[in-house]
Amino acid sequence: MKGQWFRQRSIRTRILLTLVGLTSVILLAVALMFNLLIREYVRGRLSDQLESIESVVTSDRRGGGRKGPEEPTMGLARMGKGRKFDGGLDRITGVQGGAVALDSGGKIQDGLSGEEDVCAELAAWFSDGHAETVRKKAVSLESGEYLVSVVPGQDEADFWWICYVDVTAIQAFTRQVNAVLFGIILGAIVLSVLLSRWIADSFGSPVQALSAFAGEIGRGDFQRREFHFRDAEFRRLAESMNRMAEELQAANRKQETFFQNVSHELRTPLTSIRGNAEGIVCGIMDTQTSGKVILAEADRLGGFVEDLLYLSRLGKALPEGEAPPTDLREILSLCVSEQRLEAERRGLSFAFDFDVAPVLVYIHGRDARQLFGNLLSNAIRYAASTIQLSCHGEEAGAVVTVSDDGLGMAPEDLPHVFERFYKGPGGKHGIGLSIVKSIADLYHGTVTAESGPGARFTVRLPGEIS
Repeated sequence: MKGQWFRQRSIRTRILLTLVGLTSVILLAVALMFNLLIREYVRGRLSDQLESIESVVTSDRRGGGRKGPEEPTMGLARMGKGRKFDGGLDRITGVQGGAVALDSGGKIQDGLSGEEDVCAELAAWFSDGHAETVRKKAVSLESGEYLVSVVPGQDEADFWWICYVDVTAIQAFTRQVNAVLFGIILGAIVLSVLLSRWIADSFGSPVQALSAFAGEIGRGDFQRREFHFRDAEFRRLAESMNRMAEELQAANRKQETFFQNVSHELRTPLTSIRGNAEGIVCGIMDTQTSGKVILAEADRLGGFVEDLLYLSRLGKALPEGEAPPTDLREILSLCVSEQRLEAERRGLSFAFDFDVAPVLVYIHGRDARQLFGNLLSNAIRYAASTIQLSCHGEEAGAVVTVSDDGLGMAPEDLPHVFERFYKGPGGKHGIGLSIVKSIADLYHGTVTAESGPGARFTVRLPGEIS
């Protein structure tokens, strides 16, 4: 459900979430790394300074000359009001440190070093139950924040040293840096929001325009649209959609023409059948004559419907099953046998030029008979006396020609002879040659038409169908 919810988001939302999320993660990671590095560096410097103070106040343990806080060690100055620990300023971190000597009861002894108010607060903190060894502990007092170590003197029952480093300034500096980083992160997020809106608009506007164009195409408006996109991908998509619209418009026109032609082809035989049937019913026409007309028109109508059904099946795919090797010489001979009576009725004869060896191609027999039967029927319709058939094998397949000695085709008709419902003078339905072209295309072959003298159709089929 989450993935589906995310995919349904708009381009603007997805770009916004991506840029803002990526920017936030990167900047937060940088801020975190910066804080960790600064923290480790400052902690190291402060620890070094605190250890240097501890080494001074505990030098009596190493040297053995110290008896009590009233004899300060080298490096510590006995403090009066306003006086500071010698060398307390760290040149890198900019912080100050000091030390104060307390007795076991938490009272400040004479030997001390550092600010008096700080020493007093540390003494009060020590008296609140911290009379124990503490190593590098952060302590917050009214005067500021300190890193503190409690070191026992030579005789733990006599006094304690509280060594400290003032970290108030460095902590304030760290907070200021974090505030600046937080401001930078907020600014970067705002900038990424604005940038994402600009990027989303640059993508979203073309998509919306193309979506509207697609909707218009779906509603049947195939007019070409001119788009001026900056991105090459959107320009190519717009051009592809324009080509698609043009192709759909052409297909729509062909469909309209198809239905007009079908209506016309169906209306003519139905009108003849109806007229003769009414004449028989009314008793004004000869029954036998009208019956022959009705049968002839019914046969014509049935043949037309069969051609339409066959043409519709060709537009889908190759017939199921692998096409067997078929000898085209046998197919042509069978087609001639089926139409010989019609040819003899018209006074036509056949001339053959076949190879002696089998001419094999991979094609289903029904499709081959439909292809060459339509070519032969067309030749019988226009031939004057002779129809020439040739069938030869080639290295890449086979070539078959069907020629007649008629008047041939007019130059203006020649480019359209394979179009559906295009009929020349004496044409029948205008479907036969379009079926020839569709079958040749279906089996990855070609068919061409030539005129003068007579008409000549050449079919080339490959030896194998991939």
